[in-house]
Amino acid sequence: MLRSDQRPADLSAEEIADRLEIADVLARYAHALDEKDWLVLTEVFTADATIDLTSSGGIRCTAEEFGAWAPEALGRFTQTQHMLGQSEFTFGPDGTATVKTYQYNPMAWVSENGTEHLFVVGGYYRDRLVRTPHGWRVCDRSWHMQWRQGELPDLPPAPQRAPGS
Repeated sequence: MLRSDQRPADLSAEEIADRLEIADVLARYAHALDEKDWLVLTEVFTADATIDLTSSGGIRCTAEEFGAWAPEALGRFTQTQHMLGQSEFTFGPDGTATVKTYQYNPMAWVSENGTEHLFVVGGYYRDRLVRTPHGWRVCDRSWHMQWRQGELPDLPPAPQRAPGS
């Protein structure tokens, strides 16, 4: 999405390429979660990334902790579909980008008595990305839930951190 003071013709070829690459990184995250392909997350986050999913019952963690937590947390759902909407990009002079992306996510789960439930959540991600030798990577992600419908199953606690970390 362009700012109100921008026109498509005002964008450089480099910024257009950066926007496309960042959109691919964000889509890679959504596909990794829905396909339970956890190794792909190393292509999304920097090693020192921070992730905050607390607005909808998730955890605040590092990328490594997220990689340990996500399989169990999302494993509670029989189906997920992380659909990304429009994104708003701002590029800094220091090789960073901030991006706000809307998201709609229906998820199905089955309770112990066999009843299937649908939990749907909507909101947006705020991401800060850095350009690395391997392309753009998310170094800071926060999820901002705006609404939800349905019952959420209990999620696992955050992984235990080593003392001093």
